[in-house]
Amino acid sequence: MKAALLTIGDEILIGQIVDTNSAWISKKLNEIGVKVEKILSIGDTAEEIKWAVNFLMSENDIVVVTGGLGPTKDDITKTVLCEIFDTKLVFNQQALDNINELLGKRNVPINKNNFNQAMVPEAATIFNNKRGTAPAMLFEKNNSYLISMPGVPCEMQYITETYLVPFVKEKFRINNVFHKTLLCSGIAESVLAEMLEDLEDSMPNYMKLAYLPALGFIRLRLSIYDYKPEYQGAVDKVLEEIRKLIGNKILAEEDLKPEIIIGNILKSQNKTICTAESCTGGRIASLLTSVPGSSQYFYGSVVSYDNSVKRNLLGVSSEDLESYGAVSQQVVEQMAKGALELLKTDYAVSVSGIAGPDGGTSEKPVGTVWIAVASKEKILSKKVQFFNDREINIRRATNTALAMMIHFIKGE
Repeated sequence: MKAALLTIGDEILIGQIVDTNSAWISKKLNEIGVKVEKILSIGDTAEEIKWAVNFLMSENDIVVVTGGLGPTKDDITKTVLCEIFDTKLVFNQQALDNINELLGKRNVPINKNNFNQAMVPEAATIFNNKRGTAPAMLFEKNNSYLISMPGVPCEMQYITETYLVPFVKEKFRINNVFHKTLLCSGIAESVLAEMLEDLEDSMPNYMKLAYLPALGFIRLRLSIYDYKPEYQGAVDKVLEEIRKLIGNKILAEEDLKPEIIIGNILKSQNKTICTAESCTGGRIASLLTSVPGSSQYFYGSVVSYDNSVKRNLLGVSSEDLESYGAVSQQVVEQMAKGALELLKTDYAVSVSGIAGPDGGTSEKPVGTVWIAVASKEKILSKKVQFFNDREINIRRATNTALAMMIHFIKGE
């Protein structure tokens, strides 16, 4: 089957918000074997909505629409859908009961705009929204289906999991989808592709490799969109060949974020970790603590932005700060050792660098970063050189530190 996504909202087109909904819905549909063919974003105009809905429904079995269902005048999606599907708005008591319940819990009185959200297209199947005041609506036309849901992420996610996914699984015959993702680091995308070129050429035509680069990482995905059990032998053979070719560049054979991988390893080892950060400003600690259950292994962080904090809290030598500078192997290693001692953990990671845009010198240009990972028994440090963009430098330093941590705590 073929699916398409349509996001409605001027706020997306002007860059005021990022369309994370499409990525989330695509992932959920892909998990059940549905391949999204197109994703469109349009503004809040009737003409655009009509054109996009008619175009997408003419080419796809199901179209998922988000946005434009709020209680304000610029939310026109529901009215335009009535025109497209030749229907009218009618009162829905269940929708009003849901609105009263949700607003009542927050002691918010219902007003005219909220009441209007209980007016729904007569031709649509209505899905109750337990996360918000706007119900979702399912339409059918010429054997193609459209589901319209709110753009608020928590509401969209509830409706997708509660109604959309079960509907698709019941209504359509879906092929089995196979994905195997390897998280790689320490290698450029072009170099990785060159190393795997002969392997890609020899793979069966039902297999496909995809390269998904991020700052400091590459997710290498092997996909089969009509998977059959008899393909597993060929899959195992390809994966084994990939391991032989790039084994030391593979961080994990799971499609997980690095901070989750670190947490899983630490929990399995019953070990703890802390951070000492300068140029990353606590970014590493923030990622590590974004994982549910991180209190089992993460103890704390020292954001030692100023040299006085490096000296007074982490015990960095004043002489070394003077002789080598804050961005140096000597200092970053002392930061890691100091964090280990101060926070009493099994592992520590430290970062010190020049994020920019100023502060660089000819010897240490902007983008120079030192990173160290340490335990009580050993320490490993590395110098990396990034570019002139402050945000990118911080993100690259963070990701490089995460990759170093994974290798270190795995004993590689």
